[in-house]
Amino acid sequence: MMDWTDRHCRALHRTLSRHALLYTEMVTTGAVLHGDRERLLGFDDMEHPVALQLGGSEPADLAAAARIGEAEGYDEINLNVGCPSDRVQSGRFGACLMREPELVADCMAAMGQAVKVPVTLKCRIGVDDQDPAESLFRLVDLCAQAGVRHFVVHARKALLKGLSPKENRDVPPLDYPLVWRLKAERPALTICINGGIASLEEAERHLEHVDGVMMGRAAYHEAGLLGQVDRRIFGETGEDVSAHEAVRRYRPYVESQLARGVHMAAMTRHMLGLFHGQPGARAWRRILTVEGVKAGAGVEVIDAALEAVRPREAVAA
Repeated sequence: MMDWTDRHCRALHRTLSRHALLYTEMVTTGAVLHGDRERLLGFDDMEHPVALQLGGSEPADLAAAARIGEAEGYDEINLNVGCPSDRVQSGRFGACLMREPELVADCMAAMGQAVKVPVTLKCRIGVDDQDPAESLFRLVDLCAQAGVRHFVVHARKALLKGLSPKENRDVPPLDYPLVWRLKAERPALTICINGGIASLEEAERHLEHVDGVMMGRAAYHEAGLLGQVDRRIFGETGEDVSAHEAVRRYRPYVESQLARGVHMAAMTRHMLGLFHGQPGARAWRRILTVEGVKAGAGVEVIDAALEAVRPREAVAA
């Protein structure tokens, strides 16, 4: 998610789940080819497995950007043709490419020929006046002919005329059964579903019909739920990762980034939802928000915030 799932966010999420596949923010081909690669593409080894998500519509540029991503160590290269923001429409990438499935297939073929890591596609079920049953299947079939085996489908249209990007996440109705049908009728393909999935209970129900579930805003705003993913979704034995344990694991990363000159708030902003629904969560958020932005803020800010959410037995001890 643009401006959200940066390297610091992904490092935090990795402390909660060893197996969940993490995605970068969408990065345009122009930025990859001509921008500051360390700032845009740099990531910590702890993040694996991690996918680089690209935006673009020129096959040659996407192939070049994919090669760079592979060289940087990413485990997967993903093309996003589902983002509905004004910026992507003006640049001819994102959801507007749902209208040009042949071009998308050409882009995927070029990327697939350029790298050895998996090349995947994230899309909507359609845009504007398209018939989703036609637009989704045509896009997937053309890309499958180009060699793509893995698709992530946001189960709602993007209405590019008249709705803001935020409204496009909520207003167009969800059509989960259409994505389930895609998997049923294309069983050889890996189909993951996305859109409006707010809990692991919902994710488990979807997994009765599809191969995977992508969780975006729910995982960001209530990051603690990721601590149950390895057991409930991937079948690992052992205890879930608590929010307290995640903070303990994240702390060395925070210290290393502070030593490199990264501002504390760049990391604490991703931690606000970690204790969602738990006693002291409001104080946790307040301390991180108020103290984390101050000049010279260090890990003592996290320590102070933790005092507000310490388990009662720890306080009694």
